[in-house]
Amino acid sequence: MSQLVYGIVTGILFGFFLQRGQVLRYDKQIGALRLLDMTIVKFMLSAILVGTVGIYLLHDLGLAKLSVKSTILGATIGGGLLFGIGWGLLGYCPGTAIGAIGEGRWDGVWGVLGMLAGGALYAEAYPLMQQTLLSWGNLGKITLPGVLHVNHWVVIPVFIIASVGLFIFCEKKNL
Repeated sequence: MSQLVYGIVTGILFGFFLQRGQVLRYDKQIGALRLLDMTIVKFMLSAILVGTVGIYLLHDLGLAKLSVKSTILGATIGGGLLFGIGWGLLGYCPGTAIGAIGEGRWDGVWGVLGMLAGGALYAEAYPLMQQTLLSWGNLGKITLPGVLHVNHWVVIPVFIIASVGLFIFCEKKNL
């Protein structure tokens, strides 16, 4: 099976789970931003945990290669701020904006148009940004296990336990 087919299948599955997890709903998005509804946080954290275990397991079995990108503070902080502002203004993040359109909510179209405009602006500003924002605070290809000088299987269970603790806390608080 080609990579394109894998991409289509995983995209459809991701969209299905976004819809079933109710994370495409505007009230869930705003609830997450206001720290009143942790549905999206729990959904994404679950996906991150499953992905982390799967990727490192495949890596350890020699079936996948890790491709660690450089940690660049300027790019991370700038991108995070831009992402957060867009999410707060629209009420959707990029993936959920597409999912909302798929459910027939046309307000997500504004997000898609914003993403396209932002991508075009980024392409135009890239040469200047490459010398400034995208090079400030380059820490290299670091990982938490690498910084701590421990095996990744020491760090992963700690994150799983902490996440389960967060899930339990959120459930007790009805978040």
